[in-house]
Amino acid sequence: MPKTHVTEDEEELGVLEDKTEALTLRSKRTERARRKQSKKVVRRPECTQGFLGVLSYELVFEILVLLRPSDLFNLQRTSKVFQAFIALDETRLARTISAWRYSCLEKCFRLPVLLADIDPATRHLLQLPERQEMFTIHKQPYQHIELPDPAEVCTCLTCRLRWSALSLIVDFAHWQDHLDKGEPIPVIPRGQFPEWNQAIIASHAEIVRRALRSPLWHARILERHLDSAVRSIRRHVANKGNKRERFQMTQDDVNSGTDAFLLQSGPSTFDFPYHRDNYYLLETFMPNRSWSHDLSRWLYLPAEQHDIDIEFVLRWAERRKLAAGEQGNILREASAQALTS
Repeated sequence: MPKTHVTEDEEELGVLEDKTEALTLRSKRTERARRKQSKKVVRRPECTQGFLGVLSYELVFEILVLLRPSDLFNLQRTSKVFQAFIALDETRLARTISAWRYSCLEKCFRLPVLLADIDPATRHLLQLPERQEMFTIHKQPYQHIELPDPAEVCTCLTCRLRWSALSLIVDFAHWQDHLDKGEPIPVIPRGQFPEWNQAIIASHAEIVRRALRSPLWHARILERHLDSAVRSIRRHVANKGNKRERFQMTQDDVNSGTDAFLLQSGPSTFDFPYHRDNYYLLETFMPNRSWSHDLSRWLYLPAEQHDIDIEFVLRWAERRKLAAGEQGNILREASAQALTS
């Protein structure tokens, strides 16, 4: 390899090193560009749809139906993407979840029918004063639930009872901590309506109203009542002196998050808890069903019961019309006889 000729000046200076650096650009334009780029970097994760943009719609749906209704409410708060997805298919999600988690509860606690969903002619008959007087016993105010608004909810007997049952299980869930801790529920003297209690029952009525328009809220109420039933059974099992019949419940039943253990034979619900004092001994409030010993299974009040009540209202209106016609004929005959005499 040929030798490189080195001069005396180079020997004295040594090997040169390149230490030049890029100049730092500082101007208003570069600062604006830098800030704009940093904002893009921060916003990019929010614009992505995560796994929703990767998985198919049906696969995402099958994942979400494994959650509890409360999980879906929490998931809606995490991002606009989840909020939009759940809101878009809320009805199908809620019904699928209720079908496998709360198959018993959804039959015991059906929704009352909104008055707006009834044809105007029948709606007028439901609100007649003569008919409202027939249900005076169901219009007495309770201390623990709010009565339905007759201008919002159907006033047939079935819908009144459905509203009362939903309102009751929301109130029952509210006092579970008191019952678990052994703390007495505040006693309200008869005829008094303190503001704190009115605020509670008003908030519970608002939850039921939301359920009338949102299937997910209805499923959430069923979830809360299943939790109340589990906690109540545990309390009464711990009471060794309580030998009453109850549903057999294992830890696996609790972990499943379903009401499957309520399919077995157990105590029937005959009485409505008219007062919060009944909560102390209440375990499983499951109205609108009875046990068939012949079939060895529960029989539920049909969903068409509302339609049956509406047919009764129409027949009542027809009888009322005929009676009014007969009375008119009698009055006319009496007037004619008076004129001829």
